Amino acid sequence: MMRSLFYVLTALAVIGLAFWAYRENYETQAAQAKAEALQRAISHERQRLRVLNAEWAYLNRPDRLRDLAEINFDSLGLLPLQPYQFGKIDQVAFPPEDTSLPILSPVDVSNMEATQ
Repeated sequence: MMRSLFYVLTALAVIGLAFWAYRENYETQAAQAKAEALQRAISHERQRLRVLNAEWAYLNRPDRLRDLAEINFDSLGLLPLQPYQFGKIDQVAFPPEDTSLPILSPVDVSNMEATQ
């Protein structure tokens, strides 16, 4: 009686393990197929990106842009940049420092007067 129960339990364990292995096999195959599809999509997008970069470089050729600026000068009024058009650092309007808040840090002693 005990031996037959052992055989039945062993057979059920083998069947359970076979079912588990079968499911894992198909899940693995599905994951591999999905990974391959993603790799193909990545490859396609990289190729598309290379084409777009080539088109961007072609459209941004200096001679082409110069010709377009000359053709559309009346409507755009584009001129070459001159050095005087750039600002200097002392012309930048920085916001004023807000000193209304008390100094909470014991290390910050920059606003204290010397007491010696």
